[in-house]
Amino acid sequence: MFKKSNILIRNKRATFDYEILDRFLAGIQLYGTEIKSIRDGKAGLNDTYCTFINDELWVRNMHIATYFFGSYNNHDVRRDRKLLLTKRELSKLSRATKETGNTIVPTKLFINDKGLAKLEIGVAKGKKNYDKRQSLKEKEDKRSIDREMKR
Repeated sequence: MFKKSNILIRNKRATFDYEILDRFLAGIQLYGTEIKSIRDGKAGLNDTYCTFINDELWVRNMHIATYFFGSYNNHDVRRDRKLLLTKRELSKLSRATKETGNTIVPTKLFINDKGLAKLEIGVAKGKKNYDKRQSLKEKEDKRSIDREMKR
């Protein structure tokens, strides 16, 4: 019924700034114009983070552009959006964030086979500057090895 979607929006900054310890898949509560903008690929995860408000997980500062064909019903670009998770997952995430240094960051936004928007979130621990330099060095080494293999 639904065709395979090729919409995949990544938060590259999250994997650079944080070490992802655990990953979860969450649904998002969206308005009609928001899902249409996501299907057009007009969303961004830069500077996004998740917080608990009244035992519910919310994603904050996620950018979804206004829908071009939307009328007066168009949505706010950076409004808070509720994440849909089970109670067990919410309690696990809540315990993880109470540990010092842990936070929840979105890593990917995509459309699944059923046509629903899903957000991959990760429990993350911040990297130190020397960890970031090590990540860059490993990335550059991998690139140079790949170049040598192509020759």
